[in-house]
Formats: sequence, structure tokens, C-alpha cells
Amino acid sequence: MIHIALYQPDIPQNVGAAIRLCACLGLTLDIIEPCGFPWDLKKIKQSGMDYLEEANIVRHNSWDAFNEAYPDKRLVLMTTKASESYTKFKFSENDILIAGRESSGVPEEIHATIENRLKIIMEGKTRSLNIINATAMITGEALRQIKG
Repeated sequence: MIHIALYQPDIPQNVGAAIRLCACLGLTLDIIEPCGFPWDLKKIKQSGMDYLEEANIVRHNSWDAFNEAYPDKRLVLMTTKASESYTKFKFSENDILIAGRESSGVPEEIHATIENRLKIIMEGKTRSLNIINATAMITGEALRQIKG
């Protein structure tokens, strides 16, 4: 099944929300470290509620370690810098949906290495949604395509 990966997340509450999302949908959550905050299970449990025990969380100490763990997965970057809408993309069970840092996305050198980059079309002069809201939207479409 697909995975959700958070690249060096800045906000523990978003990690908690991602834990809850993944637990409820039966997905693996990959955390690519370092995080922009101390990994404090108490704070993460507060925002993830009682879903921490239900979630499959894999922590990777670097981008390289993450890539080494999944050599056969297809990486799909969710980014405002993409040209393709997520609604036009063909998802597969082999995908890992990657969300960048809340403050800065992923570094350009990583952005350039990921072939599949998707965005949510925004109205007017708006820039972006909350990272977990955007992840939930894109994950919902991926699951709709995969599970029918």
C-alpha cells in the first residue's frame, strides 16, 4: 500500500495529525529526519491523540537512509512548485507521497531528483494549504484510484 512521508517536519502537531491520518487509513508514515523540533512523544501523542499505538511509523535519520529503505518504491512529491495537478495523476500501490517541510518544502537538489511532482490547484493569490490538509486530499484521491 502507499506510504506518506514527511521530510524534516517543522511542526509536531502536523506530525500528530499525520499519525492519525495514517492510523485511520492503514498507511505507513515515514518520518525523514532531522525534525525541526525535538521528538517528544508526549507532544506528539497530544496531537495524534490515542492513535500512536495504531500507526505504523518508520523514522529515517536522513534522506539517503529513506531512499535506501525503499529502492523499489515510486516517489511522488506534493509541492506547490509542480505543474501537474494531483487529479490528473495515475497513482499506484507502490507510491510514497512525500510532503516537504512546512517552512520550506524540500531542498532543490531533492526536488530535482523526484520525477513525479504534484500540486493542488489554488484559487486567486493563495499559496498553499496546511500540509496535512493537502496530504489528506491527495491521499484520498490516491486511495480512490487504488481501492476503487
